[in-house]
Amino acid sequence: MTAELEPQTFRVTRADLVRYAGASGDFNPIHWSDRIATGVGLPGVIAHGMFTMALVGRAVTAWAGAPDAVVEFGVRFSRPVPVPDTDEGTEVVVTATVKEITDEGHTRLSLTATCNGDKVLSMAQALVRKR
Repeated sequence: MTAELEPQTFRVTRADLVRYAGASGDFNPIHWSDRIATGVGLPGVIAHGMFTMALVGRAVTAWAGAPDAVVEFGVRFSRPVPVPDTDEGTEVVVTATVKEITDEGHTRLSLTATCNGDKVLSMAQALVRKR
């Protein structure tokens, strides 16, 4: 069984990164300083990996209908999410495919997150409890 779920798009700005840094305590300058980020070989300031994962988690929660319906959730980070210093920032688009309905009636999702057409996560999946 394969079915596509409605894509979800999240806008990410530098202001979001500042708020996330404050909440998480991760003040690594690659998340706020173009000079430092480019100095270590990055394309510029990048979003925190866990922030990107949280956006995908928000999409899964929305598809599942409730936060407690998410039984398992995992990703691997494959590419950074560059966030330009503009009011528009960038967009992360999350899509999902239903890969399986388990014997318990849970739904296994294969997840994809892209930024500027580039896949930013790999091996992303979730298991959602039957409603």
